[in-house]
Amino acid sequence: MHGRERWTRVLVIVGLIAMLIGAIDPLEGSLVILPGSGMVALGALLSRSRLRKLLCWALGLVAIGVGAMFVLSGFGGTGGSSGHSNWWLLVVLPYPVGWIMSLIGVFLNLRERRVKRAEKSVTVSPPGEEG
Repeated sequence: MHGRERWTRVLVIVGLIAMLIGAIDPLEGSLVILPGSGMVALGALLSRSRLRKLLCWALGLVAIGVGAMFVLSGFGGTGGSSGHSNWWLLVVLPYPVGWIMSLIGVFLNLRERRVKRAEKSVTVSPPGEEG
C-alpha cells in the first residue's frame, strides 16, 4: 500500500469513527460529525474513489442540516413554549440523511478499496505457462 493510499484510508476510517462517536449526542456531536464527514469526503476525493460525488453531497447535506439545527436551537427550538411548530424540524432533515449517506459511502468505499487490492494481487499467467 502506497503512502497516498494509506493516508486516504486513514482519513476515511478516522472520519467514520468521528461520525459514530458524534452520533451518541446528535446536537453536540454534530461538531464531531461534520468534520468526520469532511474527512471521509476528503479521503474519497484524494483517492479518486468513484463514490466521491456521493460523499461530497453527503457532506453538503450534513453541513446544511447542522447549520439549520443550530439556527433553530438559537431561536428556541420547536414545540412547547417556543412558539415554533414541530414542522420546523423538517429543515434539519438533511443532517440525518447526509449522515446515513456518509455511512453507506464509507462502507462502500472500504469495500471498493478491498476489491481493488484483491485485483492487484491476482496475477494471471500467460497461456501455456500454468503452474
